[in-house]
Amino acid sequence: MARHREFDTTEVLSKAMEYFWKHGYEGTSIQELVNHVGVKAQSLYNTYGGKRDLFFAALKHYVNQSTVIHTLERTPSGKEAITQVFREVLASLAHTDRSRGCFVNNTCVELAPHDPEIADFLEKERIRLERAYYDALTRAREQGELNERYQDLTALARSLNNAQGGLMVTAKTISDMTVLEDIVRVNLSIFD
Repeated sequence: MARHREFDTTEVLSKAMEYFWKHGYEGTSIQELVNHVGVKAQSLYNTYGGKRDLFFAALKHYVNQSTVIHTLERTPSGKEAITQVFREVLASLAHTDRSRGCFVNNTCVELAPHDPEIADFLEKERIRLERAYYDALTRAREQGELNERYQDLTALARSLNNAQGGLMVTAKTISDMTVLEDIVRVNLSIFD
């Protein structure tokens, strides 16, 4: 007879995500995860497989928690959608430990070059984000909110997605919020 799980898998994923986010994949041992999430190693193995499988599940959990695509897709004004995304990133950076950066960006640097499955997942997420930016830019153009000098919406969507990720990387070492606000202001100047 199979034993029932005796822990909340969402809570465990959240705790594992936080630990991996702070320490990275290579900087995390199974024993550290066991201590941090409060679940026995065998239970983690039975539920998630090995450390890499747990990491991948935590990465997917992080992506599923993101509100960026939801904001870009659901906000009627394209300009407001994009502005809101960058304002929310700034607000988050003002109230969190910026040294940890973005879990996705960190994974792009640490694992994607060596793990084709994770690299493929991250590439699909990049494309999904760029598509959401593109759709918001299309709405902005249709609503007369986008400066007319911007014709290539695909390139602009890529640039905004890169700027959002770059902002998180820059924030890891910049203590002055004015620097980050300047970056956002310049990126949002597409609506001037």
